[in-house]
Amino acid sequence: MARRWNNDLTHADATPEAEFWNRRRIIAGMAGTGLAAAVGGKASASETLEPNSWEEVTSYCNFYEFGTGKEDPSRYAGQMTTKPWNVKIDGLVDRPGDYSFDQILGEMTLEERIYRFRCVEAWSMVVPWQGFELADLLNMAGVQGGAKYVAFETLHRPAEMPGTAYNVLDWPYREGLRLDEAMHPLTLMATGIFGKPLPNQNGAPLRLVVPWKYGFKSIKSVVRITLTDQEPPTSWNMANRHEYGFYSNVNPDVSHPRWSQASERRIGGGLFAKRQPTLMFNGYGDEVASMYEGMDLARFF
Repeated sequence: MARRWNNDLTHADATPEAEFWNRRRIIAGMAGTGLAAAVGGKASASETLEPNSWEEVTSYCNFYEFGTGKEDPSRYAGQMTTKPWNVKIDGLVDRPGDYSFDQILGEMTLEERIYRFRCVEAWSMVVPWQGFELADLLNMAGVQGGAKYVAFETLHRPAEMPGTAYNVLDWPYREGLRLDEAMHPLTLMATGIFGKPLPNQNGAPLRLVVPWKYGFKSIKSVVRITLTDQEPPTSWNMANRHEYGFYSNVNPDVSHPRWSQASERRIGGGLFAKRQPTLMFNGYGDEVASMYEGMDLARFF
């Protein structure tokens, strides 16, 4: 089942699969020329890059647990064991425990969601994800009345993750949402993309997708979900709180300290294509803006 929010996205809008895998290679190549923040465009069915081989298009990714180089995740993520996989759900829940991935899938209804994806680095795409609503998983565990936030952790297995030997971040990778954000029907736990299971370097077997927030909020390879009454620490906020806030909502009016967020480069538009305006809440304002009424959205980045 494909659910299209705002009724304006179809498979024709989706970033072509080869470009999705190749996106980090494009960004990496542009970064050295100083063009990464200056060019952009919108992907369409007729504006595609020549596809690379499977080996090429899965060679560039960003998953710091496997190294900061763009080829590191595809080089090393294959050694990450994803079977068996357990997710610990604890904190303020009625049924805490270690839930196997198979057990979770047995209780969930999988569907396809075609979402915009906006990176804090000012590039964007449209991606068809497969997965289930996070709310369904939380309801399975039983959310207690005192819960206000949901904290997430990525797998931390140094023997399989060579990047964790370096203090790039305070491992394990952590993220968090307010409870109403987590329970929103747009918030997805993804198990696949383009009709295929998530590759290891893209967060296998289970990752978060929050389409109105910058992409780093969508934590990969989740092994723990904790319900709490306190705002949880998040990795990029801990690393640099002046550049990365807890909420991280897409807001074109609030610049990153080192670049503007007013426009974005749509992957697939070509190196010199015209940048397009960034949409407030990544285009999902009709669905999510009410959650932030009364908040200073410039202050609470």
